[in-house]
Amino acid sequence: QVQLVESGGGLVQAGGSLRLSCVASGRTFSTYQMGWFRRAPGKERDRVAAISRSGRNTYYAEPVKGRFTISRDNAKNTVYLQMNSLKPEDTAVYYCAAVYGSVIPLSTDEYIYWGQGTQVTVSS
Repeated sequence: QVQLVESGGGLVQAGGSLRLSCVASGRTFSTYQMGWFRRAPGKERDRVAAISRSGRNTYYAEPVKGRFTISRDNAKNTVYLQMNSLKPEDTAVYYCAAVYGSVIPLSTDEYIYWGQGTQVTVSS
C-alpha cells in the first residue's frame, strides 16, 4: 500500500510558476512509476507527466511540453512537478499517482495509488 500526499497548489497569475510536490509513504518508492494528472471542471482526468523509477525517462502531454518538468527524489520519497508559464487553461485539480512496474504505463488506468489532489488556479 502506498499513500500519496500532494502539496504546492494555489492561485497564480498567468505566466507564473508553481511547484507541486507529492510525498509517498513506504520504503519502496523507487520501485514505483509515478505520474501527475489533472482534472479540470467538466473534463476528464488527463495525465500531464510521468517519470520512470530511476527518473531517467519522462513523458509529457503535448499541452505542457516545454513548460512543465517532472522530477523525483527517491531518497525523499517525493515526486515534483515544476510548472512554468502557467496559463488559465492549466487550472485544475492536480493529482499524483503511482504504480509498481518496470516501464512508464501507456494507460492512465494502470495507475493504482492516488493522492487526494491539490487545486491549481491560474488567473488571466
